[in-house]
Amino acid sequence: MTTISKSNYLLYRECKKNVWLKIYRPDIYKEQSKLSEFEEAIIETGNEVELLARKLFPTGILIEGIGEKAQELTQQYIDKKESILFQPIFVKSDFLAAVDVLEYDKQIGGYIISEIKATNQIKEKKHFYDLAFQVNLLRKLDLDVKKIKIMHLNSEYTRSGELDLKNLFLIEDVTESVEKIVDEVNEEMDMALEYLSSDIEPEGPCSCLYKSRNNHCPTFCYSNPCVPKYSIHDIARIGNSKKKIQQLVDANIFCIDEIPEDIKLTDIQRNQVESFVFDKIMVEKESIARELENLIFPLYFLDYETCPTAVPRFDSYSPYQQIPFQYSLHKLVAPIRQDQGVLAKLEHFEFLHTKPSDPSRALAETLQEHIGNVGTIIVWNKKFECKMNKELAERLPEFKLFMESINSRIYDLMDIFSKQHYVHKDFKGSTSIKRVLPVLAPELSYKDLCIQEGGTASQSWDKIALNSIPKEEKDKITKDLLAYCKLDTYAMYAIWRKINNLLIK
Repeated sequence: MTTISKSNYLLYRECKKNVWLKIYRPDIYKEQSKLSEFEEAIIETGNEVELLARKLFPTGILIEGIGEKAQELTQQYIDKKESILFQPIFVKSDFLAAVDVLEYDKQIGGYIISEIKATNQIKEKKHFYDLAFQVNLLRKLDLDVKKIKIMHLNSEYTRSGELDLKNLFLIEDVTESVEKIVDEVNEEMDMALEYLSSDIEPEGPCSCLYKSRNNHCPTFCYSNPCVPKYSIHDIARIGNSKKKIQQLVDANIFCIDEIPEDIKLTDIQRNQVESFVFDKIMVEKESIARELENLIFPLYFLDYETCPTAVPRFDSYSPYQQIPFQYSLHKLVAPIRQDQGVLAKLEHFEFLHTKPSDPSRALAETLQEHIGNVGTIIVWNKKFECKMNKELAERLPEFKLFMESINSRIYDLMDIFSKQHYVHKDFKGSTSIKRVLPVLAPELSYKDLCIQEGGTASQSWDKIALNSIPKEEKDKITKDLLAYCKLDTYAMYAIWRKINNLLIK
């Protein structure tokens, strides 16, 4: 008989077949679900937050492991009515769970369960079901659970000096909300046990067929071999319409070029489909011209690299607030002289903070040296860059006017693609710079870099800023970070140049 852990139950709720493969075909599951450095860092973050939260219970006793010894030790402490336990292990009726914090309260004559979450807010659809599983299991063992709580990070907390753990965490009583779904979860636990008790692989596709690409389980390709790599699941915002995706899946339509004309699509979705079906590039030159006509030289192509930390690392930061540790800046002084085939000089400036301190001031100071009072600042995803500038101004009031000036002059190059003034089948419905660049400037590629995306950049900075690593390794990571960020801004320049040339021809 299979023992269903809390984590496997939560995976079952997302996709039954995926968790079956995890249990019975770990070779397939591991191959399809390799964790990235960023995903591994998320796990480490959860561990870090849990260790800090335990400090709020100074008399707590930690149960290590999940085997028989841990289970026996848990029972011994339960028999003694030990007041606070961390990670006690419970097994009953083929279900297993560890409880983050278990308190025995003599005054209420029962137990309090506290779940520690490394998030800024409660996620009801996941966290409540997590707790309901634990409540059901403990009650199967005749433990009287009276109160149910969630401890999570307080987004309103701002660090000033040493960490204030009492204000870093919020403790919310969710007893009433969890109790409402306890019976439902109990039934679902039994269904999960029945489904996962058979070692015969379930036939057919997995339930993720009815979800957009970003919500697919790791083993989706294995379970759904009939679905092409570029399918209806990649249509922009298809996940927002469950009825639409269900209609297509139920009709066994997965290829984009098989979508019937009578299927109602938004204009954005229709353009994406038609660009693929008819292999055509859609270019609205007049709209692009209107987008670019107000750009003022010199043009500055700017990109930040940032690192979000769950636990505020420096003063004036809140949980998960981004630390801007790097920027790349390309500056084009004058328009391109197409008549002579000569390009105006393109200058490049860069900044990378490699010390274990807040980079904000050093970053703002050097940025102010390179960006003048006149000229358009071009970014990709204006919302993010503007937010970083606003937060820099809040931490450094003396740079407030400078940061406000930057934000007032920012132009988002992504707008040309998000507004669909330029549509290409190989964008596959995305406006990511990593999708647009190979189409408009195929001579440039992130694939040749050691660091190829922001999550890895963030983790790489953590290594050189916080850890004592050999100089040779630190120098290599520094070089890789500079190369990655530099390509981000040069890519924007290359895309702008390509778009600009279209208007001249």
